[in-house]
Amino acid sequence: MASFKSTKIPIYPKLGEKVTPDTLYWKNYKAPAQIKEFGAVTSIDFSPLAPHNYAVTASTRIHIYGPFSQEPVKTFTRFKDTAYSGKFRSDGQLLVAGCEDSVVRLFDVSGKVALRVFKGHTKGVHVTDFTSDCYHILTGSDDYTCRLWDIPNSTELTSYKEHTDYIRCGTTSKLNRDIFITGSYDHTLRVFDARVEKSVMTMDHSQPVESVLLYPSEGLLVSAGGRYVKVWDLLKGGQPLVSLKNHHKTVTCLSLSSNGQRLLSASLDRHVKIYNTTNYKVVHNFDYAASILSLALAPDDESIVVGMTNGVLSIKHRKSPEEKKEVAGKQRMRPVYRVFVKGRNYVPKKDDFLVSKPVKSHLAKYDKQLKRFNISKALDTALENRNPEIMVAVMKELDRRGTLKNALAGRDEQNLSQLLNFLIGNVVDPRFTPVLITATEMILDIYQAVVGQSSVVDRQLVRLQELVEREIDYQQDLLEVLGMLDTLFAASLPRKEVPCPGSSRPNGLAEGES
Repeated sequence: MASFKSTKIPIYPKLGEKVTPDTLYWKNYKAPAQIKEFGAVTSIDFSPLAPHNYAVTASTRIHIYGPFSQEPVKTFTRFKDTAYSGKFRSDGQLLVAGCEDSVVRLFDVSGKVALRVFKGHTKGVHVTDFTSDCYHILTGSDDYTCRLWDIPNSTELTSYKEHTDYIRCGTTSKLNRDIFITGSYDHTLRVFDARVEKSVMTMDHSQPVESVLLYPSEGLLVSAGGRYVKVWDLLKGGQPLVSLKNHHKTVTCLSLSSNGQRLLSASLDRHVKIYNTTNYKVVHNFDYAASILSLALAPDDESIVVGMTNGVLSIKHRKSPEEKKEVAGKQRMRPVYRVFVKGRNYVPKKDDFLVSKPVKSHLAKYDKQLKRFNISKALDTALENRNPEIMVAVMKELDRRGTLKNALAGRDEQNLSQLLNFLIGNVVDPRFTPVLITATEMILDIYQAVVGQSSVVDRQLVRLQELVEREIDYQQDLLEVLGMLDTLFAASLPRKEVPCPGSSRPNGLAEGES
């Protein structure tokens, strides 16, 4: 008896991924290194000075990691409650951080004990930053206030209470020591000038604001909140320029590439989107295992560091030129075992015998059912794969055997609904249409007597009918367009004179005839 032949799954051509310079640039990173922190990673900040260590704020401590270290080179644990927003000063010597206990602490990076402690807020401080002159600190708190502090005297300079909800993000101007911007859960962004008693500009984001970012020129401001990333023109009084909605969940953090031409946004949907700042189209995408709370890029984009809600810190380092060459060398074909035993130039001789082991074939689940003639179970197993190529191949094999109608019959409401869902999703695909149209006709023949007994199946049948009718209309329109194009092409071709035998004129008419 002949052995069972497994079902042949056809391989259809697929569209290759569009390779762009951005794809090559952002894919040029090694596999991520992961570090487990003590809690959710709420803030990451790179030191502006080489070797560009970065501060990671998680739970009740701040760890400072070296660019390639897996263990912290420095740890600050002088917090009584959850720490927030550990930020380096522009000279890399000082570090400021807020805390849930409403106290702001200033540390020397080379020391352990807090140099300054600023008390004045009444609730947790989630926002801290240094001004451009390095002598003042901006803080924003859940008590709805933002304040400026003087570092040498440890005193409060000014306080603003214009927000009506938690202040969870803010940034200072690097060009003007008196300008700073805050974002709040009251859906507003406010621009403050320390020389003025109230805010000088207000913008409505329409969602609780989670992150703000200033472009290097400081003419544009980016805000993130809800599912939206919005760009504002500060030179035109805070006029909105672009509203981006590429995430499925709340956007939590923003970052700019080293050249300022790419904008990165991270979200609770576990994705990092990279936008071209010229047209704000997504040019690349990173996926992570958990929701993202913080994101930072090293200078020259040498590293991408992401902090997640599960306490995992993910670090991706850029490949060096030597590693690129090594990867390229590994992709080459390796020599087979025969080369090592006999040498590269070995040629089989006339009297040599080839001893080969029989190859054991492993059947797929649907092939095992087909081998046992369980045609309905074979169809169900193929449907579970969620691969349309496999499902269509099994249907084609059953149709060849003449048992497709038997496999489709005798199904309950749930199984029939699954089959109709598959047909709705794939019947208009030109690769599968010849097989699926036959299966659709069989289903209609079998179950036409029970139409009207299930509202779910009736709705799916109506959708299938509308889908097929719409596809027929498309095909008719395409045929009409094809006929028009044929007429245009025929009219545009140059006319050639055809000589007629027995006449001196090319069109066959004698002279004087019209």
